[in-house]
Amino acid sequence: MINNYSCINIYENRKKNSKLSSQILYGEKFTIIKKYKDCYKIKTNYDKYVGFIKKRKFRKSIHKPTHKVSSLKANVFSKPDNNSRIRMKLSFASLLQVKSKNKDFFNFESYWIKKSDVVPINYKEEIFSRIKIFKNVKYKWGGKKFDGIDCSGLVQIFFKFNNLYCPRDTGPQFKYFKKLKSIKKNAIIFWKGHVAICLSKRRLIHAYGPKKKVIIMDIKKTINLIKKTARLEVIGIK
Repeated sequence: MINNYSCINIYENRKKNSKLSSQILYGEKFTIIKKYKDCYKIKTNYDKYVGFIKKRKFRKSIHKPTHKVSSLKANVFSKPDNNSRIRMKLSFASLLQVKSKNKDFFNFESYWIKKSDVVPINYKEEIFSRIKIFKNVKYKWGGKKFDGIDCSGLVQIFFKFNNLYCPRDTGPQFKYFKKLKSIKKNAIIFWKGHVAICLSKRRLIHAYGPKKKVIIMDIKKTINLIKKTARLEVIGIK
């Protein structure tokens, strides 16, 4: 199946008060493992993440994406006009199948999106080159989008944007990436249950729960702060 909504929440279990564990962005594919009265147990195609989503109408995955959203948040319009009705908002790395063009807009499904908000599906760049677009985005456990993201989601979304695989959670990410001897630009620093991305030898960016947002901090100060407040040591640089 394919997600034809702006975003779908994935929950840990079937209970009504279940915690959010991840999200599926527009255009992402998933497989329904089991159907229940009010929900589905699913597995995502990209990272094989298993969880539960609320029952909704989805389409079969005949969708072949041609473009992806390159801005933090992109308005989707009913017509190729900035003044037309906004139908939804798509987050960074959402996938689209463009059907036609009209001046400054692309058409997909029955919607329109600005050309400036997307790039071709095969486009790649330095892995974390635009990560600062998420600066000050709210911290949200299980989040992967412009209105809330968690630490491992912030790492994963940039690999996904560059058509590369990355596990969803910090534990599998720590096992997946190769060890580095020292801190440098684009290095990923791991604590138990937390992860941050180095912007340079001195600065990092992370979705930091205690600050409730994505924030840029000094690396040494962050390591000392996490050691002091959470009693966690760095377990690896990858």
